[in-house]
Amino acid sequence: MTDTKICGIKTSEALEAAIAGGARWIGLVLHDKSPRNLTLQTAAALAEQARGKVAIVVLLADPGDDRLADVVRAVGPHFIQLHGQESAERVAAIRAAFGTRIIKAVGVTSEDDVRAGLEYYKPGQVADLVLFDAKPPSGAKVPGGHGIAFDWQILSAVPVDTPYLLAGGLTPENVREAIGLTGAPAVDVSSGVETKPGEKSTKLIGDFLQAVKTAMETL
Repeated sequence: MTDTKICGIKTSEALEAAIAGGARWIGLVLHDKSPRNLTLQTAAALAEQARGKVAIVVLLADPGDDRLADVVRAVGPHFIQLHGQESAERVAAIRAAFGTRIIKAVGVTSEDDVRAGLEYYKPGQVADLVLFDAKPPSGAKVPGGHGIAFDWQILSAVPVDTPYLLAGGLTPENVREAIGLTGAPAVDVSSGVETKPGEKSTKLIGDFLQAVKTAMETL
């Protein structure tokens, strides 16, 4: 079964659509340059609404320890997703300091990028999951959420039975193809279920989650 993460949740309605559709994770963005950015107060409220129903992921890019401490204290996430230029050593230090599972996002364009990203995958020590995303376009102000796909075939460099998340340009229309081509154990969507940057559609969230279920039924 392919799991799904709905990222960039900003409203109770979008959160309920993700839960109702069977998402495994929801992502709360805490990056002030993103159109999906949340205040700590809003993130904490959404986390409480989600708790016990879906895994809570907070997204940050190159955060300092003080910022991480504030986020962990307020939100109580199950996962911290690191979307910056964090080294493996920095990721390991964050995991050790906060005792929270880590998702490390890695931008890729080649099999070499994929193999380099897998260096983070050391459950319980560095990253518990790696998220493969398209590299951001030149001059981008945020590291993800651009709705850009990459050549999914490069994920053939991932060893069989290695868990990971596939992100980047996924939509209700193409996610079945992506799963069929890669066999991805999990997929992540943000802009692909929005009507405009930062504005989630409950219908598109439902359509995406249904498409993932249908993909598995037909594989």
